[in-house]
Amino acid sequence: MNKPLFAAVGAAVLLLAGSAPAAGPLKTAVFAGGCFWSAEHDIEHAKGVKDVVVGYAGGASTRPTYQDHEGHLEAIQVTYDPSQTSYSLLAANFFHHIDPTDPDGQICDQGPSYRTAVFVDGPAERAAAQAIKAQVAKELGKPVATQILPAGAFHMGEAYHQDYAKKNPMAYARYRMGCGRDAALKAVWAR
Repeated sequence: MNKPLFAAVGAAVLLLAGSAPAAGPLKTAVFAGGCFWSAEHDIEHAKGVKDVVVGYAGGASTRPTYQDHEGHLEAIQVTYDPSQTSYSLLAANFFHHIDPTDPDGQICDQGPSYRTAVFVDGPAERAAAQAIKAQVAKELGKPVATQILPAGAFHMGEAYHQDYAKKNPMAYARYRMGCGRDAALKAVWAR
């Protein structure tokens, strides 16, 4: 039997037997991790992540913009495949790419719109986020300032902010280095 035909027959047998992984609907999670460029950059390659967009969450305005997003946090909306990763693993990944002990922002980005949060959709996500937050507090030996907030509307950010690190690698590298983000996070997670 030739190899392509053998592979096709094998795949058909797996499908008929129900052994092939079923493609399920993708899910989304929303996190605020300081500068949304960095939050996007740090999570987009995590296992199971299919897409990440930057924007604004947590505020009352229905049309926030970069110039006027008072009350909103800079946030990311992560689309992921739950057959490849869990919400808990995604939340843990998020926590390990921020300084969760800083109540006022992240590293060089300070102020209300740079505070950290996990936006939860329902009791299961809330329980998972609270468990991860408690684990992180124990791991760091400090209180965690990252808030767990109910999910609301996520407003997509402007096109020039999407995939900023990919589209502007030199500018993003200068920003990240100038901010001292990597050194600061290494110090937070050195335990």
